[in-house]
Amino acid sequence: MQDNHHADHTDRRTFLRLISAMATAGLTEAAESAEARESVHAPWSSGSEVARTKAPTNSADCHHHIYDSRFPVDAKAVLRPPDATIADYRLLQRRIGTTRHVVVQPSTYGVDNRCMLDAVQQFGLTTTRGIAVVNESVSQSELRRLDAAGVRGIRFNLVQAGATTIDMVDPLSKRVAELGWHVQVNASAEQIAANEALWHRIPVNVVFDHLGHVPAAADAHAAFGTIGKLLQEDKAWVKLSGAYLDSKVGPPSYSDASAVAKAYIREAPERLVWGTDWPHPTAKNKPDDALLFDLLADWTPNESTRVRILVDNPAKLYGF
Repeated sequence: MQDNHHADHTDRRTFLRLISAMATAGLTEAAESAEARESVHAPWSSGSEVARTKAPTNSADCHHHIYDSRFPVDAKAVLRPPDATIADYRLLQRRIGTTRHVVVQPSTYGVDNRCMLDAVQQFGLTTTRGIAVVNESVSQSELRRLDAAGVRGIRFNLVQAGATTIDMVDPLSKRVAELGWHVQVNASAEQIAANEALWHRIPVNVVFDHLGHVPAAADAHAAFGTIGKLLQEDKAWVKLSGAYLDSKVGPPSYSDASAVAKAYIREAPERLVWGTDWPHPTAKNKPDDALLFDLLADWTPNESTRVRILVDNPAKLYGF
């Protein structure tokens, strides 16, 4: 009996030591894994910690650019940033957890969409769409070629002087309507309000970049009223992007821009998408993209609303 009792104790001690060793190994592995997750440096973004908020499966960054010196800069371009490559952007995706994304043609390349198209092709149409810049000389066959390459809209940058003007919005919107595309507009709040009739008149949806550049007192600004009407008519979308662009408060809260974002979310969560604006070409001090992603959790404490903004709405707007 004694020998059996001693053997039982020995077996129990051996078992406990084994369990302890396994647990220690598991904790070490988890700690190493967490450490690997917590530090990812992406060029043109400050900080290196990954976002605290877990991105839902198929989350989309609906606004970023690629810059590549292999492609010629437009002679009239004001913004001429250094290269921000496909490899750089993939590091950013590791930081924030998004997998789908929209490559937006920047003003730097004018109506030469080759850099954007090259990026969309390399990333692949399973996860990527493009937004082009064209003028009235574009042929219908070229628009069809862009459509086949993954383009889903045309952009008018009215903030930066460049290849397109407000006068081109009406005629070009009619040209792209048959493709099911939209018109994307980067304009000041004043420009948006002043052209309210135009946004209602054109035969396609309007996507307003960067919160419509509406200042902090969103409800009191004419542009918020203009965009709000369009949202309610299912005629517009707004990108919850560029919180850092017009904020006077700055990080980490961007409380003034956050108030505008929350006003849009109250107004029409089914017509909003989110984007980084990486590599932040107009920002001298680059923002922390993980912090910007985490802001969305503050703006939308309800997880189902976040899934709508990050997954469902982009799938509808861009055809993912």
